[in-house]
Amino acid sequence: MAEAQGVSQPTVHRIWKQHNLKPHLVKTFKISRDKHFIEKLYDVVGPYLNPPDKSIVLCVDEKSQIQALDRTQPGLPIKKGRCGTMTHDYKRNGTTTLFAALSMLDGKVIGECMPRHRHQEFIRFLKKIDSETPSGFDLHIIADNYATHKHPRVKSWLQRNPRFHLHFIPTSSSWVNMVERWFREITDKRIRRGIFKNVPELIAAIQEYLDNHNQNPRIFTWTASVEQILAKVAKCKEALVSLH
Repeated sequence: MAEAQGVSQPTVHRIWKQHNLKPHLVKTFKISRDKHFIEKLYDVVGPYLNPPDKSIVLCVDEKSQIQALDRTQPGLPIKKGRCGTMTHDYKRNGTTTLFAALSMLDGKVIGECMPRHRHQEFIRFLKKIDSETPSGFDLHIIADNYATHKHPRVKSWLQRNPRFHLHFIPTSSSWVNMVERWFREITDKRIRRGIFKNVPELIAAIQEYLDNHNQNPRIFTWTASVEQILAKVAKCKEALVSLH
């Protein structure tokens, strides 16, 4: 840019700084086109901000295709004046899928790794949730629109277990599901830097992280109202219209 405008690089840098411009940064976003966006938003945010009496709100999702990656060469440990190192390339040693349910009450997570994520595995995980939560409480499940969650056999199982209530987030709005925030935690702190020679090693590492988290759980608190969210969405739409 400095060459194209006939000025020095420090001048370009100074102008960017004065106007708080950061061209090296890019944020991603997508506005949901769900026809029932507002209704679904109220249906999800409502239990977050005002949970029904005698109920537990659980954010449920699957982190699929987690790869057991092993580096092609041993890395160097961290030491004074040098960060830890690892090779840029890796060997794939299989995958697993983590089913997780984050409790909005106390921050604890019910989790289990399974080889696939079909409706059979989802029903199995719902049974696990049923066995690991107090029987006297209704369970409000926040979930996405994945076809597995709406399978006829899942619907049949839910009818036989009336304490389960599913709330589906709007399409293209995974940010509404708070378990995604916890998925980022486990990815950054345990999976991304891990070295796993096989799938059992990966599953053991995930389970260890899960156990440690539940010993001292962190509560994720939702604070945004539907009105605040809709105001931000309106600003995004206005910006898009002005550009196009």
